[in-house]
Amino acid sequence: MSSDASSLRKFRFAAGGEGNADEGGARRFVKLAQKAEELGFDSFMIPDHLGNQVGPIAALGALAIATDKIRLGTAVLANGFRHPAILAKDAATIDVLSGGRLELGIGAGWMKEEFDKGGIDYERPGVRIAKLEETLQILDVLLRGQECNFDGKYYQIKGLTGSPRPRQGPRPPIAVGGGGPKMLALAAKYADIISVATPTSKEGKLLLSGVTLEKTMERVDRIREAAGDRFDDIELNWTITTIVITDDREQTAEMALAAIDQGFPPNIEADVKLSVEDILSSPYLAIGSFEEIADQIRMVREKTTMSYVGVFPTQMDAFAPIISQLKGE
Repeated sequence: MSSDASSLRKFRFAAGGEGNADEGGARRFVKLAQKAEELGFDSFMIPDHLGNQVGPIAALGALAIATDKIRLGTAVLANGFRHPAILAKDAATIDVLSGGRLELGIGAGWMKEEFDKGGIDYERPGVRIAKLEETLQILDVLLRGQECNFDGKYYQIKGLTGSPRPRQGPRPPIAVGGGGPKMLALAAKYADIISVATPTSKEGKLLLSGVTLEKTMERVDRIREAAGDRFDDIELNWTITTIVITDDREQTAEMALAAIDQGFPPNIEADVKLSVEDILSSPYLAIGSFEEIADQIRMVREKTTMSYVGVFPTQMDAFAPIISQLKGE
């Protein structure tokens, strides 16, 4: 379902960083966020993994002081790593320290290997999603600075008042990421921002079938159905995983298909055969000249209503000229 331009949200652009060795380590991390601010990105997002990266909460505290305008957030916290009462306290603190710039992204957690290595229970999907639903209800109250009384199956909060009171009213926006139907339905019920991801296999590999424009439109339709009247209030985000600046889009797409046939990248499960056209119209891949990529992003927004574009840390510089083409649209 396409939308007319007048009803579409303005574009926003998210950069990201992990503070790993590829980016110059934790000490260069602050400079990376400052650079994202200079390049015109609207927000800077930190993922949440136990592997080689900075701790997102501590890092956001540093960025709150080291940046001025750029919004700061998590993409996305693994719910199983933190208790919601503690998370609400940290999130509210970051919102105050940053002058009201927090976007709190949270998900059910999906990398089993990390939970196992850290000795944290990795429950079956139904339990992880049920826990996330309880967390979202608790955060909604505590991040308004209100008193929370919650008697859930997994969490019980008894007369706790959220503090400090966040700068943003009624509370900082909450983002939920998901690719599967249950997660998207949950996000549609509670989130202000939904990160529309590609579904993963049971082993946590990304399903190739999920990268097509058609499947992405189906995921957005699922959100629209589940959200009902809330749909127009939800901002939809997606992350471009690969940016290739080239004057030969078709040849580059053919090379990408050849790589997938060879089993590269290893985190993808090739559950379907894709065409060159599938690759070139995928929201998650940006191939072409700056103008062609800008046009493709406009087309994705028109077909899906997704307007909030994220890029991976190593792709920030490559994407910056595309921002200047789309800024304000």
